[in-house]
Amino acid sequence: MIEHAILLSAGQGSRLLPLTAERPKCLIDFSGRSLIAWQIEMLARCGVKRIDVVTGFMTDMLEAHLAAIRDPRVEIAIRFNPFYKVADNLGSCWIVREAMRGDFLILNGDTLVSEDIVRKVQEGSLGPDGKSWPVTVTVDVKADGYDSDDMKVEREESGRLVHIGKTLTAAQSNAESIGFLAFRGEGVELFRETVRKAMRTPEGVQHWYLKVIDSIAPTGKVGTVSIEGLDWAEVDFLNDIEIATKLTDTWV
Repeated sequence: MIEHAILLSAGQGSRLLPLTAERPKCLIDFSGRSLIAWQIEMLARCGVKRIDVVTGFMTDMLEAHLAAIRDPRVEIAIRFNPFYKVADNLGSCWIVREAMRGDFLILNGDTLVSEDIVRKVQEGSLGPDGKSWPVTVTVDVKADGYDSDDMKVEREESGRLVHIGKTLTAAQSNAESIGFLAFRGEGVELFRETVRKAMRTPEGVQHWYLKVIDSIAPTGKVGTVSIEGLDWAEVDFLNDIEIATKLTDTWV
């Protein structure tokens, strides 16, 4: 069981304005709890004991909110990303890289996942050698194809990830990433070191961390776990609020 999780919650969520004018999107209320409180709850239910939250926009407000979550199941630490305005979430991974010791999970700060999904990610999936993939990307499948904003995935029948990115063609795309990953064994150092190297390049601050995952994929160490049929919601646009609230209403 993986007991450490990292939440990437530094962004404002400008596509959700005016809701995010004076609060980060991870503090939007869903059925009586903030988005990040739901994330912490589902992770804690599944045995996660330590959570590093990368903050940025209105960090004082978020830190006060997290301090009020007195949950004996989890220890919450804050990692402030002062570059959140100019760097994409690869920068947040760089900020928290020293905490990447031992197996861990990463969850995007705008993704609501059910307890069943966390359990499935904790269980993982096996690669060709009969062992868990060093890096596992959680994916879902859409029957009606993928749009330009989806983080599209090309994967083999074995579960091995071939490519991940928003610009994959329709012919390549056979799944989408939900923004939830697991790192085990050699995958931990592999990811941490690749993040470090990527951030030393001139274009590093412009990248999503999943670009790093795409660059690792040719090693054959990146697999996928499908959560097809399970409940999750990504909160990116105003019309996502109603969909996400219907989901969290079932959790109350």
